[in-house]
Amino acid sequence: MLDIIEAAGWPIWLIIFSSIATVTIVIERLLSLRKKLVLPHGLLAQVVQDYRANGVSGESLQKLANSSPLGRVFAAGLKNVKSSREVMKESIEEVGSAVAHDLNRYLNTLGTLASITPLLGLLGTVIGMIEIFGAQTPASGTNPAQLAHGISVALYNTAGGIIVAAPALLFYRYFRGKVDGFIVEMEQQAVKLVEVVHGDRHH
Repeated sequence: MLDIIEAAGWPIWLIIFSSIATVTIVIERLLSLRKKLVLPHGLLAQVVQDYRANGVSGESLQKLANSSPLGRVFAAGLKNVKSSREVMKESIEEVGSAVAHDLNRYLNTLGTLASITPLLGLLGTVIGMIEIFGAQTPASGTNPAQLAHGISVALYNTAGGIIVAAPALLFYRYFRGKVDGFIVEMEQQAVKLVEVVHGDRHH
């Protein structure tokens, strides 16, 4: 591995730092964007049951808000349970956009890394080409060692950029799709909560 890094020259370090950042973000998002953490199963039924049994208290709302992103959305709605349906929906939407922002955390950075690493690879390629042209001097002809080094700089950096960019782009698309799915499901569950609460109030 060290031989490859040496052969690839200094531009490879930029790609290595990008790969470390990519792996860190991917691991963090894989752990954070688990369905059971974002949309706990059966939470809507549990919240409705608690509301019917005990009503709403500051303590229960705080506990619910801290439990999960979906809990935060439900707590925002229940905080305005005595208000009109519109006010309740507005408060849910407000908190929902903050929750959506949190779920998308680091994804822009991941997308940027996916876009920039091939360019860093290209930078290495250009530097390698400069070395190849520098290996040819009028006096001594071509210097084989310098020529070989220039070629390895060009090729290793190109390969390195693609190796980092491809998985970064795949994970970026995967996480975006996952977050979009979570947001749609949250909206549906929040609407159900509003309907249930307002249905109860009218009975």
